[in-house]
Amino acid sequence: MKVDSLMTPSPTAAAPSTSLRAVARMMLDHDVGEIPIVDETGAPLGVVTDRDIVVRLVAHGQDPTQVAASDCMTSPPVTVAVDADMKDCAERMMREQIRRVLVVDTQGRLCGIVAMADLERDQSLRSVRAEVGRRVSQPH
Repeated sequence: MKVDSLMTPSPTAAAPSTSLRAVARMMLDHDVGEIPIVDETGAPLGVVTDRDIVVRLVAHGQDPTQVAASDCMTSPPVTVAVDADMKDCAERMMREQIRRVLVVDTQGRLCGIVAMADLERDQSLRSVRAEVGRRVSQPH
């Protein structure tokens, strides 16, 4: 099974200059925990997670209305090709200890996202999903 069959297509994304308050609002509006940060061509530059905002910013007393996404994002982002095999994608998530991976098209533009929950949708990936969850939960 290929990544494009299970990914969430066209995820909400933000520009590097977007305020973290706006990024947090996007997360709330779209019920997601991660927003990809892309350049003007749509190529991923990084990601901002809800945890990034709390741990890197709020916990240090910074004002999210005064900080841009580029100042809080994890970069470079982990990506997989849209035509990659889902098993390879899941193994990459395990290796990198991440809950989500960005999917890029042949031009390197963001076209989707695969989350751990997506692995549940394919019976053959359920055991892999359990292992991804176990590894992601381990301290880095």
